[in-house]
Amino acid sequence: MQLSRRHFLRTSGSIGTVVLGLREARAWFNEPGEGTTTPVKSPFLAGNFAPVHEEVTADHLEILGKLPAELRGMFVRNGPNPQFTPTGNYHWFDGDGMLHGVRLEDGQASYRNRYVRTAGWQEEREAGKALYGGLTDPVDVKRLFQGKPLFKNAANTALVWHDGRLLALWEGGPPTEIRVPELETVGLHTYGGKLRHAFTAHPKVDPVTGEMLFFGYSAMSPLVHYSVVNPSGELVRTTPIKMRRPVMMHDFAVTERYSIFMDLPAEFHVGPGNEGQPMLQFERDHGSRFGIVPRHGAAGDVRWFESPACFVFHTVNAYEDGDDVVLLACRTPDYPDMLQLQGARPPAGSNPLAGGTSALYRWRFNLKSGQTREEALDDTPSELPRVDDRRLGRQTRFAYAMDVRMGRMIKYDLLRGTTAFHDYGAGRSGGEPVFVPRSPDAGEEDGWLITYVFDAAEGRSEMVVVSAAEFSSPPVARVKIPARIPYGFHGTWIAADKLAQQA
Repeated sequence: MQLSRRHFLRTSGSIGTVVLGLREARAWFNEPGEGTTTPVKSPFLAGNFAPVHEEVTADHLEILGKLPAELRGMFVRNGPNPQFTPTGNYHWFDGDGMLHGVRLEDGQASYRNRYVRTAGWQEEREAGKALYGGLTDPVDVKRLFQGKPLFKNAANTALVWHDGRLLALWEGGPPTEIRVPELETVGLHTYGGKLRHAFTAHPKVDPVTGEMLFFGYSAMSPLVHYSVVNPSGELVRTTPIKMRRPVMMHDFAVTERYSIFMDLPAEFHVGPGNEGQPMLQFERDHGSRFGIVPRHGAAGDVRWFESPACFVFHTVNAYEDGDDVVLLACRTPDYPDMLQLQGARPPAGSNPLAGGTSALYRWRFNLKSGQTREEALDDTPSELPRVDDRRLGRQTRFAYAMDVRMGRMIKYDLLRGTTAFHDYGAGRSGGEPVFVPRSPDAGEEDGWLITYVFDAAEGRSEMVVVSAAEFSSPPVARVKIPARIPYGFHGTWIAADKLAQQA
């Protein structure tokens, strides 16, 4: 997010701290991070949150078990990894993007990790130190008066493949193009200058039409800009959708004919009367609204459905069922406390989201009656959900997520209403599970889940491959990584034929 000098001068009396959903950070001293000799100020610089600074290239990795012959391609995951010691407070969302990729070919595996070399990363590289503050630091007035952005586009959150390109995403700015399999940074991708608003970390690529749908929000405006990119990579449509107030909207959902936007009461407050208060506040009394708009509809076509106050970081999927538009998502009753730097320091080896209250919910929005039905489907604290990408926007039987309490993997059978678990073992914690089908036309359960797992006892990481059909069984393969992979966010699988497009 960029805050202009003009806007700052207009509202400077009210901005003591810029926060995107985080309260003022407290000084929190823990054990040193990797390669450091002095205490660090944040829990997100300790244990397996701590950054790694070496860019590694390694071939012929050790494999326990046997990689399926059909797995040919590259698993890449994004995450925050500060290049230099932060200047002040530090939160997990602040770090420079680092990509971790494992390429599988002919039963062999290789690994590389690379920084996303954004403009901010380059600026700090040349200076030899951190120049940007964190999301919970006071406003850097000097940078504002120099006309420089307060925050760098860290490109540290997610990845999407579309139109033969891999894009690294950060929801406050445009995407960054990455060349594969090298994981080299190409630069910002703005669709020939047509992209004039922020770009969500969670765009949706329709598996049938090939369109990519995305949006951008702003802390300064109640407008959310909704855009469509055609299969050829051309940005063909942008529609402004008005919220009640500026809100944080991390994700959205799509069906075959509709897009669903979440007007939830995590609201930005920037202006007179907000002195000393968090920029983002959860206004429970305002309740929640879900806006449903035809995929190629106009702003006036949005229909709003109300429900009790809640917050959603990540949707699972959405689909149409008769007169109902159905949404599946991981719901919390308010903004997650873990992201406000409260509570005990995460223990070594624990999952970064441990302690969360997010759980799987389903909403039904009836287009005839205008009624909303909301129900909990499971009580396991869960996050980072995924489905088979070939079923995006269509009804799916299976969904997968991370158990934020235990660090294990969850499998939901949405038809039978059952939940199964894959346990990585004592002192081991995984991340977002990514489904890879055995073949393009394989069944929904015919494939594998891939994720990175951290082993606290070894202090190292590995990539695990779990059978979707034999979910609770041991992994069919474990690829030992000759380095530690810090906790991160979202990943993707790039099949071999897609890699060949950039060869």
